[in-house]
Amino acid sequence: MKAVLTRMAPRMQRPDRYQVVQSLKAAAAAIIAWALTGWWLEAPMALMAPWAAVALVQGTVYRSMRTATQLLLMITAGTLLAAGAAAVTGNTMTAVVIALPLTALLGNLAPVGGQGLYAPTTALFVLAYGSYSLPAVGHRLLETLVGAAVGIAVNAVVLPPVHSLHVNRLACALPRDCARLLRDIADGMEDYDAQRAERWHRSAQDLLASVSQLYVGRGWDSESFRLNPGHRLRRTTPAPSTAWDVVWARVSNRLLALTLTLWETASDHRGLPRPPLRALEDLGLLLSAAAEACAPHEAIMAHGWDEEQRDRRNAALADAHRALAAVKEHLHGQAPDVGAALGSLAADCHALLDDLAPDEGDTGVRPTGAR
Repeated sequence: MKAVLTRMAPRMQRPDRYQVVQSLKAAAAAIIAWALTGWWLEAPMALMAPWAAVALVQGTVYRSMRTATQLLLMITAGTLLAAGAAAVTGNTMTAVVIALPLTALLGNLAPVGGQGLYAPTTALFVLAYGSYSLPAVGHRLLETLVGAAVGIAVNAVVLPPVHSLHVNRLACALPRDCARLLRDIADGMEDYDAQRAERWHRSAQDLLASVSQLYVGRGWDSESFRLNPGHRLRRTTPAPSTAWDVVWARVSNRLLALTLTLWETASDHRGLPRPPLRALEDLGLLLSAAAEACAPHEAIMAHGWDEEQRDRRNAALADAHRALAAVKEHLHGQAPDVGAALGSLAADCHALLDDLAPDEGDTGVRPTGAR
């Protein structure tokens, strides 16, 4: 057990505010639904209400409404099929044999996503409790309806989820993570080995994964404003336009190509030779300056364009272009294979510097003080 906990510890993350709030809301919705059906209505199967309430405290109010429709359809189908099978056969085991294949197939075929699981599980609950009369079926559906209403109401009224802050955190992290990777590559450029280059390449892949998370986050951000009665009362931060994502997707792809070439030049199993030391020194200077050009974009994302950040970025890019010119000088007189490796690195760096110099309009971030 100690060994298992030791392996799990690095993967466990401290829950953020959103996770804590949604978890407490789900628990509160379940308690309210249980109190309404089990204590006030004295329902014979009060489990259905808190079960539905927990399931419907979703990441957005719109998703709660959509999921409620799907969940109610599946629970209704599961209840009716189980009750019908039990009424016809008069035997619980036989009813299970008939109802479960039908409800499982319905759950897989119906366009309800993960809510399809509720059809067979509801059938099992109904058959396990052994109440198949018409009043009992009506109670099942009423309890589910009460739980769904409570879950939707709690999610919509108590701190309705808005995801704009999450999108901005992801957007700010991209230039910071790119700068960190560029500094790491620059520091190890003169004596890197295959293991270190592979680590760089995996870090570049993580950057692309972050871009994908940003795309997904934008979808959640847009959806969180639909049918949300309290979004105007919640603190939100205007997100940059999708042009920002395009810029950093290009930068991430350049870093992926650059680190792949470095990995291949360090590998014993590839025929691509390592560039000469003087060229690697200049590449290190180039990438260090590129990291300094990345860094201002985090402040630009948070506060908008201003002269200080623009001048800082432009000065770093000027240093990087001077280093790039020095790298290109090393291309003269090289053996074909060495020239191919160095040329590939120079081309990736040239494209990277172009991507790090977008116009204000290309990033979708307004100048400081703009409205």
